[in-house]
Amino acid sequence: MAAVKGNALILHRSLWGAQCALLLILLLAAGNSSAASILFIGNSFTFAYGSPVRYYRTDSVTDLNGTGQGGVPALFKSFTAQAGLSYDVYLETEPGVGIDWHLEHKLDVISQRPWDGVVMHGFSTLDPKKPGDPTVLIASVQQMATVLRAKNSKIDIRVMATWPRADQTYQPSGAWYGKQIEAMAHDVREGYNRAAAGMPGIGVIPVGDAWVRAMHSGVADANPYDGIDAGKVNLWTYDSYHASTYGYYLEALVLFGAITGKDPRALGEFECSGFELGLSAPQVGALEQVAFDQLAAEGTLSAAQAKPGVKATSPAKCNAPR
Repeated sequence: MAAVKGNALILHRSLWGAQCALLLILLLAAGNSSAASILFIGNSFTFAYGSPVRYYRTDSVTDLNGTGQGGVPALFKSFTAQAGLSYDVYLETEPGVGIDWHLEHKLDVISQRPWDGVVMHGFSTLDPKKPGDPTVLIASVQQMATVLRAKNSKIDIRVMATWPRADQTYQPSGAWYGKQIEAMAHDVREGYNRAAAGMPGIGVIPVGDAWVRAMHSGVADANPYDGIDAGKVNLWTYDSYHASTYGYYLEALVLFGAITGKDPRALGEFECSGFELGLSAPQVGALEQVAFDQLAAEGTLSAAQAKPGVKATSPAKCNAPR
């Protein structure tokens, strides 16, 4: 009889253990399913050519093309994790192309699931053959939005207005040569404004405008060809075309604030990704302020809101990706 009771107790404990394991699996599954899925469609301005950001925390995001890049999406993932937000982050990128290329070559990859959100951008001059002409961009944004909404009618679609290029502005071969750096930023932004206006519900993320704001506020230098002023950062990398670590960091901050509605300044000047990438605390704080100011000017964040109180700490590495 004692043996029977002992076996019954063992069986009860085994069943209880199995039920707990099943409950844990279900809870983990529920936790994973609650994460918002976001896809970044772009080119080298997304995968962060010319800077260490390109291969930053590659294990925290999913590169759908299998090229093993983290890029700006990995920075976005880090910021959201620090803010206590849950995102499954994906990227689909190809160097030197616009959205039209992704439509022609990558629809099977892009349409593999109903994304919760998508951020996309085109070629840096709007059209490589006709710089400043948004015709192709407008058409491709409309086509891509139609494809995405066929999978999820409630998808959050954003287009990212990219930064002005110093090589296109200050070099004789540039399409904006002889004009101010603000002129290219304005033309690019207008192109994205028109592309977004062509389909209801598409938002524009003002990365290029944030770059200009950084220059006007004294955080960044406006012309890398005449030297970098003391105390300022160079948002461009060595080719004066792509971004430096500073430029990609600012891009990611603007994306973070625009998509989540969270104040980038709440990350604090000791934000861990900035530390890992070699930015100083004052540089991190200044770039966060620029991102906030631009989003406040756009009406995305409240200009009147007070700067969040962030508990002072010391720089440290980020936690493991989650």
